[in-house]
Amino acid sequence: MGCGCSKLSACCWTLDQNASIPEAANVENEGKGEVDGLPAFREYSIDTLKMATSGFSVENIVSEHGEKAPNVVYKGKLENQRWIAVKRFNRFAWPDARQFLEEARAVGQLRNHRLANLLGCCCEGDERLLVAEFMTNDTLAKHLFHWEAQPMKWAMRLRVALHLAEALEYCTSKGRALYHDLNAYRIVFDDEGNPRLSCFGLMKNSRDGKSYSTNLAFTPPEYLRTGRVTPESVIYSFGTLLLDLLSGKHIPPSHALDLIRDRNIQMLTDSCLEGQFSNDDGTELVRLASRCLQYEPRERPNPKSLVSAIIPLQRDAEVPSHVLMGIRAGADAVPLSPLGESCVRMDLTAIHEVLENLGYKDDEGAATELSFQMWTNQMQETLTSKKKGDVAFRHKDFTAAIECYSQFIDVGTMVSPTVYARRSLSYLMSDMPQEALNDAMQAQIVSPVWHIASYLQAAALFALGKNDEAQTSLREGTELENKKNATS
Repeated sequence: MGCGCSKLSACCWTLDQNASIPEAANVENEGKGEVDGLPAFREYSIDTLKMATSGFSVENIVSEHGEKAPNVVYKGKLENQRWIAVKRFNRFAWPDARQFLEEARAVGQLRNHRLANLLGCCCEGDERLLVAEFMTNDTLAKHLFHWEAQPMKWAMRLRVALHLAEALEYCTSKGRALYHDLNAYRIVFDDEGNPRLSCFGLMKNSRDGKSYSTNLAFTPPEYLRTGRVTPESVIYSFGTLLLDLLSGKHIPPSHALDLIRDRNIQMLTDSCLEGQFSNDDGTELVRLASRCLQYEPRERPNPKSLVSAIIPLQRDAEVPSHVLMGIRAGADAVPLSPLGESCVRMDLTAIHEVLENLGYKDDEGAATELSFQMWTNQMQETLTSKKKGDVAFRHKDFTAAIECYSQFIDVGTMVSPTVYARRSLSYLMSDMPQEALNDAMQAQIVSPVWHIASYLQAAALFALGKNDEAQTSLREGTELENKKNATS
């Protein structure tokens, strides 16, 4: 942390076995308090989360507003191959560390299949971060307002409403009835296409921060008067979401209520839904939205009654969510490229050929001789080590390759994802799969969207007998390779 490096470099980012010792107890206990297959809430070190997100790389930002968002959310991957979403608060949020930890721990006790659950947090110095399950299939806002392939079907919109109501009912039953800024960006879709409520909204954006970041036209009337969120305020926001689902647009509640009063529901309904639902269904959803949007908070329904009202509206309940959504489910087979097939077969000779032919094309200047005008003796020795490693790698002398590449990496003057990848394969060839996995993860830290790093992780995980994790890395490598081919 205190090395003063301005870039990702080996001195900051080498996987250090000793660096993880303070968290060893957490790792040991991670499998002991599992609910629904999830680990118990834990505290993460900032170094662990930096490694998981490739140093909070821009490529890993998944917030809709990107770097401009007040609190940025990153995609990350832990050493155990679990994907996570990491919310990083701005430096002035939550000045009281104890209060932040208490709030995070309280939210972290919740465990439900309708939530994108909170797995942990980080509170070091000025840093305040939340760690949650990562949901792979984007937000409701993306599928409802910015769809590309197909508009969301009526049956799926009703399912979203039900899952959301059930999530709120669960949170209320556990004493967490307050949800801050409930909107279409807070609903995310998992591997199977099922909608879940993000746990991030169960905490304010800061200790004294505003609870609503959206346009004030969508906030509950009482919030404008008092600045406070109540359980009834959450129901009002649920009503705005019902309008979103009905219209496919983000319509201010006042305008929608005017249309409803004038019995002009046709103007409110998404034209993409024509013929997908009956008048009775549409009328019932409008009636429910109107109840949620009552001016007086006490006149709004509670989550339990919302669930009871929405269950009878469900359609095509037997159809899986991913089918309704038109997306590939997490368990579905992914067509593999030749490199992916080589990883499954553990054809290390074929992978060696790919790496040898690729050379250093994907290093993007991370470690090139052309970028320096003059060399110190140490730099010359470092480059000599790399050159010797390349010769050994080409001639399949993997013991020598490991030794030479290690000399290059240990100096830490330059960083090369390709060197990590080559040493990773050399470790695999030498029957050292754990060391191979460490290097493949380092290659991904340096180059987050490099498909080779994901494929090598898959090969190492197959060698370690961790087939489920290997399949996950394999899918990731395939997706990254497809994206690269599509843009090249």
